[in-house]
Amino acid sequence: MKILQDLSFTELENLIEQLGEKKFRAAQLNTGLMQGKRISAINIPAALKDGLLQEYVDEPLKIVQTLTSSDGTEKYLFSLADGNVIEGVLMKYEYGYSQCVSTQVGCRMGCKFCASTLGGLVRNLTAGEILSQILVVNALVKMKGGSVKKVVLMGSGEPLDNYANVVRFLRNLAAPTGINISPRNVSLSTCGLVPQMRSLADEGLGVNLTVSLHQTTDEGRARTMPIAKRYSIAEILEACNYYFKKTGRRYIFEYTLIDGENCDREHARQLIALLKGRCCHVNLIRLNEVKERKLLSATDRQAYEFLGWLEKGGLSATVRRRMGADIGGACGQLRASFLEGKKC
Repeated sequence: MKILQDLSFTELENLIEQLGEKKFRAAQLNTGLMQGKRISAINIPAALKDGLLQEYVDEPLKIVQTLTSSDGTEKYLFSLADGNVIEGVLMKYEYGYSQCVSTQVGCRMGCKFCASTLGGLVRNLTAGEILSQILVVNALVKMKGGSVKKVVLMGSGEPLDNYANVVRFLRNLAAPTGINISPRNVSLSTCGLVPQMRSLADEGLGVNLTVSLHQTTDEGRARTMPIAKRYSIAEILEACNYYFKKTGRRYIFEYTLIDGENCDREHARQLIALLKGRCCHVNLIRLNEVKERKLLSATDRQAYEFLGWLEKGGLSATVRRRMGADIGGACGQLRASFLEGKKC
């Protein structure tokens, strides 16, 4: 299975020339692809379409289910060309639309608060499959007079576990011949794959690096995040410092508040001691509960009390605005319910 959306514009031009077509056909084809169109629906000669469709998938993915939250958030279930399903979320802010995309079918990281990992990792997404999530949704958004302005790699999968495809996606996303979304408008969330964090710093992309921390000690972190047994918090902090030195970009720590696990005053004190003086921000998240995991979210009162402790301690922190909670807005929940329904 080959996907045209995997290709850079230069690669697309080379392909068109190899097929014996004039170079300007590449621009026509690219325009249609960036509008989220199928190959068969793009205004190019029939012979060229037929030649491409012998090698490339006509439609890398399509929306098969849409859920709309009371707050306007939309969640999509996408079907891939091979029959696998992934999901994404579209959120509306004052500045415009932000889209959360998946980078893998499933996930192998095993974090206990996340539904993405329930069935393990099926496969990586290609760069074109990641991009196509945005192209398809962007086509819908433009019908409303808007466009996707920011992208968040926080859907199903660990982005840095699919490193090569994610980096290719980021470069194609930012290309002037693409949809021209700068890496500075992209947030990439990782559970803390230290070598890949350092490699990403060397890429020169400057994406907003977000690290799932969720605890203040390695022992506590390992209770909900198996990756903590491989990379320590100290190693993660060193990688974050390296990222800041190479990119000049402040890094963000995600801290999901779990009742009885990590949100009392002592944990706040430990978090302040760990992070004070670093060029970072703490994003506090009230857990979206996953029925299979039996972990309970902190209350709103607990979340804002914890925020107050951090701010008094000198940390930059916010409580993330809760969006899509009534439609299973957290990673993997829609896909998990779809797969569960198929088993019935």
